[in-house]
Amino acid sequence: MRELYREHAAPLLAFVRAQLGGDNERAQDIVQETLLRAWQHPEALRPNRPGGSHPRAWLFRVARNLVIDSQRARSARPQEVGELDDQMAIADDGYDQVLTAYEITDALVGLSADHRAVISELYFRDHSVAETAQVLGVPPGTVKSRSYYALRALRLACEERGIIP
Repeated sequence: MRELYREHAAPLLAFVRAQLGGDNERAQDIVQETLLRAWQHPEALRPNRPGGSHPRAWLFRVARNLVIDSQRARSARPQEVGELDDQMAIADDGYDQVLTAYEITDALVGLSADHRAVISELYFRDHSVAETAQVLGVPPGTVKSRSYYALRALRLACEERGIIP
């Protein structure tokens, strides 16, 4: 736990503080709760477990969920002075997209080199099947087959990580 705290607490605190509009006390409480949950679920932090992602991604996801829960709980009671700014701070911050992209990248790393290459050419470089076949030096039918099986493998990897593509 000391190593986990030493490695992840500072970036986690900065992340949560930004989510809460600079409220350091609430941010510290959420980081403490996040690390408590890590202590209660050590299996979630093993990067080598099937479907496991990097421990920092798991910690940030838990912290983000705690921030959202905290905001929902505060919005259920009468509003306190200055609380509206906190609610607006997390409305559209892009952190969820960054975390999801990180987890999908982690899932892509688990695919075979052939599958990653096909997905990269077809979806990230927006090449056609013919262009992908030419770049990879394989027949178009092979590109179609590899893309089918690559997408199935990617979907499975995402489902194991708890993200739905």
